[in-house]
Amino acid sequence: MYAIVEIAGQQFKIKKDQKIFVSRLAAEEGAEVEFEKVLMKADGKKVEVGAPVVDGAKVKAKVLAHVKADKILVFKKKRRKGYQKLNGHRQPLTQIQIEELL
Repeated sequence: MYAIVEIAGQQFKIKKDQKIFVSRLAAEEGAEVEFEKVLMKADGKKVEVGAPVVDGAKVKAKVLAHVKADKILVFKKKRRKGYQKLNGHRQPLTQIQIEELL
């Protein structure tokens, strides 16, 4: 069984007991969170597609940790002008584990 869920503006294909990284959520570590924007839900034989969401479907997950992604370096340069700029960025993420697909 799997589902396609919208979490913080992004779509994820999820299964039970899967661990994923999503954009930082406003929840404490160890807290239970529910996502109600289930766009599609499928078990072995039956597929339900929402218009835009599946009625009554939700996903329960547990927040495992708040972490930062790997550093991304942004380098800008204009040739022959002596202009160089280096900037770094680390995206804040939340690791969640999918508990149930309802």
